[in-house]
Amino acid sequence: MPSLTDTLRVHEPYRGLYAYYDGRIEGVRLWSKEPNWVDDGAYSLGVASFAIVSGNEAIVYDTHISLDHARAIRAHLLGLGVETIRVVLSHWHTDHIAGNAVFSDCEIIANRLTHEAMLANREMLAAKTPPISPLILPTRLFEDELVLDLAGLELRLMRFDIHSADGTVILIPDLGVLLAGDTLEDTITYISEPEHTRTHIAELDRLAALPFRRILPNHGAEAVIAAGGYEASLISATKAYLERLLSRLDDPAIDSEPLSVFVAPEIEKGWIGYFAPYEEVHRENVAALREARR
Repeated sequence: MPSLTDTLRVHEPYRGLYAYYDGRIEGVRLWSKEPNWVDDGAYSLGVASFAIVSGNEAIVYDTHISLDHARAIRAHLLGLGVETIRVVLSHWHTDHIAGNAVFSDCEIIANRLTHEAMLANREMLAAKTPPISPLILPTRLFEDELVLDLAGLELRLMRFDIHSADGTVILIPDLGVLLAGDTLEDTITYISEPEHTRTHIAELDRLAALPFRRILPNHGAEAVIAAGGYEASLISATKAYLERLLSRLDDPAIDSEPLSVFVAPEIEKGWIGYFAPYEEVHRENVAALREARR
């Protein structure tokens, strides 16, 4: 049986910062032909986890989409001479915590809302295809912000209510890099909590105010991530998309209008690229916002 990591690619967009990227391969499914969360979301859209290495220490930002992926990340870090690993979770969704068990002997850091969401959704996560069981919970919690020292490298963990209320981003001031989790995506954000959309828009302004030069999201174009990430205009594109959705929700034309047309202004400016599988995400976003309004 082929390994789940046969298509995993490792990039180093900055010295000591590694991106473990998988997916966005046309016609390839990783888990099965039947519907499942690995293929019909994370893998099809492209997914990355990250690791920051300083000295003989590492921070792993999300444990990827399977235990095999997590094992590959850990093996890569050990091969670099890393002796101490800590994990930071960006939020509680499946494709960010599926490999937690591989790091069960490490400190796992998350904000309090992530811990609460994992507990509240334990049975649902175990019933997923593939299941996340056992569910390995965070061992260290914070509220809104936590500063970590990684062998002399400062990492600032901050909670943002974008995509999900429990989002945690990592700012690396020395690199001018923001690890954004699912707060931002290219081509568009996935609206998982539609009732919070106006909050998400306001929080995007707070995110844009952080001092960074480049953004590395968990879901984006591999070439852009490998080359160092996105500019702040990715935040502008995300905000424009959400505001346009809200303003046109009653417009029946959006039901047949392709996403490529809907976000054409942002594509033309070079803020985002177009990736066809996000057409379905867009349809789901429209449906979710309409349902939440009822």
